[in-house]
Formats: sequence, C-alpha cells, structure tokens
Amino acid sequence: MAKGLREIKNRIKAVKNTAQITRAMQLVASSKMKRAQDTAVAGREYRRLIADMLSGTLSLVGEDFSHPLCTPREVVRKRCIVLVSTDKGLCGGLNSNLLRQVGELLPKRGQPGSTVLDLDARVLEEASKLPSSGVAFVTVGRKAAQYVARMGGELLADFHVSDRAHFSEVRVIAGFLLQQYLDGEIDTVEVIYPQFRNTLIQTPTHAHLLPITDIALRAVEMRGKLGAPASGCVDEQCSMLFEPSVSAVLEELPPLFFKEELLQMILEAKASEHSARMVAMKAATDNAKKIAHSLTLDYNKARQAAITQEILEITAAAAGA
Repeated sequence: MAKGLREIKNRIKAVKNTAQITRAMQLVASSKMKRAQDTAVAGREYRRLIADMLSGTLSLVGEDFSHPLCTPREVVRKRCIVLVSTDKGLCGGLNSNLLRQVGELLPKRGQPGSTVLDLDARVLEEASKLPSSGVAFVTVGRKAAQYVARMGGELLADFHVSDRAHFSEVRVIAGFLLQQYLDGEIDTVEVIYPQFRNTLIQTPTHAHLLPITDIALRAVEMRGKLGAPASGCVDEQCSMLFEPSVSAVLEELPPLFFKEELLQMILEAKASEHSARMVAMKAATDNAKKIAHSLTLDYNKARQAAITQEILEITAAAAGA
C-alpha cells in the first residue's frame, strides 16, 4: 500500500508541475495575444483604404491602363502557394486545420475530391499523395516548412517572421514573390493562412493575391467586413488631385496593395497563433488541475484505507494477546 501511495503522490507532483508550466505559457501567450489582435484589427482599415484607392483610380483610367500585376496569364503553368503557419506547436488544432486546407485545395493522385483528416499524422500521410508538379510553395513558419518537406513539394523559399511581424520583414517576402512573378517563374500567388475572427475562432483561409483582379469586389468585401458603406470615396465624383498623374500613381499602387495584403494576412496569422495557444494552454491548465484534484482524492482514500488497515491489525493483535 505504501508503494501505491508513493506512486500516486509522485503523479500528483508531476501533474502540478505540468499545470505550472502550461499556466506560465498561457500568461505569456495572453500578453502577446492582446498586442497581436490590436495590430491585426488596426491594419484592416489601412488595407481597405489601399483597396479603395486602387479601385477608384482604376475606374478613372478605365481599360486604357495595364499593369503586369493586374494582367492574368493566358496559361498558368505554375502556381505559388504561400503557406503561413506557426514556428512552434502547442496551439490546438490551428496548424492541423491549416494543413488540411492544403489537402482540400490540391487534388489527390488517383483520388477524386478530398479526404477529411483528423490528426497531424494523417495529414502528413495524405500529403505524400499530393502532386508536386505545377505547384510551388513559399512557407512562413517552421511547421509549414516541415509539412512541405514531408510531402516532397517544391519549396521556393522559407521565411521567418517575428511575433511583431514588422513591415520590413514582410517586404522581403513580398519582394521575392514579386520578382518571381515578374520573371515568369510563377503565374499566380495564393496564400493559405489562419484568419483571425476572435479569441476562440481562427478560420483557415485561401486567398488569391496575384494577379490582382476584381479589385472593386475586394474593396466592397473589405468595407462590408469593417461595417463601412459599400462604396468607397475614390470615384468620379470625388475631388482628388493626383500628382504627377493618375497613371503614375497607378504604377505604384498594385505593388503597394500586394505588400499590404500579404502583411495583413501575416498579422492575422500571428493574432490567430497567440489566441489559439492561449486557449489551448488554458484548457491544458484546467485539465491538469482536474487530474490533480482527482488524484488527490484517490490518494486520500488510499491513505485512509491504509490507516484503517493498520488500526484493524493493531486491534486484532491486542485481542489475541
């Protein structure tokens, strides 16, 4: 009985130590979460403003304007998918849901449709069946790079972005993608990232960045998400002066819009990461406390049974004497 008590006591100690670790990780993630959420939400308005400017100036110029970033390729030979994940784990199902989105986006070899996956191991197993020709990946985050390596996909580049996701860091990624696109190495740029809804909900999202088409529709969607009026302020009825000219401004707007779109998506991913990790660590801490409480009850019951057994043995010995 003493050996069983020691085992239960050691397990209680281990569970409590685990709870302390997960509690500390929860507090760290919580402090980062608030800053990341505020940054992501604040950036949406600027992204919408750039979309309004690009949409409005394109409406002023009409069909006479053409830009390499706004012209779809006649034949798409190679797609580029930017996969934005986390560097570390312990963030619930955030990465699993993201990688499942890749599996649903790309067709399986010899399998019509897509397969719904439940576990990370199954996601990686199914990834080996994905076709590598015609699709290249650019990863942001260690988990995404590991996934592409396991599936044997073509990895053009792997980037690391800090928790604050400065524009200087994202500008390097955007510059690489723009150069690849203008050189004809890739024909489209798509992004798969976790979009931040709230602390409890992060939605895996697939978005097309290049070529920039349907910009007016994008602007309306952004305004709708922000609760703004459906029409922007840049149109024929607006009194705006463009220097040196509308065409010169339009030459610079598409690259700026692309960089801001990519920056906003990475900010959304960072807010999603810290939110998911905070929720996961809180759940782990609560579960550890419940296990420790249950083990404490078992320990007390076993200890009480041992004491009762010793009293009975002493009583029986005294009666026999």
